[in-house]
Amino acid sequence: MRTDLRAEDVADLLEQPLIAVLATRRRDDTVMLSPVWFEWRDGGINIWVPTPEGGKVAHVQRDPRVTVVVANSEWPYKGFEIRGEATVSGDDFYDVLRRTALRYDGPEAAERMVSSYAPGVVIRVEPGVVRAWDYEDEA
Repeated sequence: MRTDLRAEDVADLLEQPLIAVLATRRRDDTVMLSPVWFEWRDGGINIWVPTPEGGKVAHVQRDPRVTVVVANSEWPYKGFEIRGEATVSGDDFYDVLRRTALRYDGPEAAERMVSSYAPGVVIRVEPGVVRAWDYEDEA
């Protein structure tokens, strides 16, 4: 298994429509794991959230330390983890929604979602620590 890789080394993984897992901290310091659509863009991860109240958004606003993991489930296995501080913003919500919906569900679904969703927010995760791995050398 190759380790100590960078995002560029697993770029093909980050372009796939895989479900990422976002880990946030609840008020009691337990961890909440949320499956999310994501995009890797400009050296960080964007996650759109349709409702800015409660849940993961409230967690991030209270404690911005988060982790996001993306991994495939086919051989050769690859994975990417980013730990860092997240921010929440209403900026670019519809752009992030459109790009991710297009990647995960196609153009018709993307336009339907953009035209029907009320404004939400984007959780942006900037890298603090990045960990990536793959099993390509064991194929």
